[in-house]
Amino acid sequence: METRVALIAIIVEKGAAVDGVNALLHEYADKIIGRMGVPYKPKDVNIISIAIDAPQDDINTLAGKIGRIDGVSAKTVYASV
Repeated sequence: METRVALIAIIVEKGAAVDGVNALLHEYADKIIGRMGVPYKPKDVNIISIAIDAPQDDINTLAGKIGRIDGVSAKTVYASV
């Protein structure tokens, strides 16, 4: 199956949502290239970027599930390769 490279940008505004985000990322761990998380204390948010190489349907599903968690926003950018 053909895969795509993408970056999922995640903003967590509610600390209680972190466990749900981490659980979803664990489900897709075999497709994740890398992850960077930055807690930004002055605004009390967590910023997470996920580099992923997976079928487009899997990327869309993951981003959609993450975005449905209360207090979490997610956007995806795809590489042209």
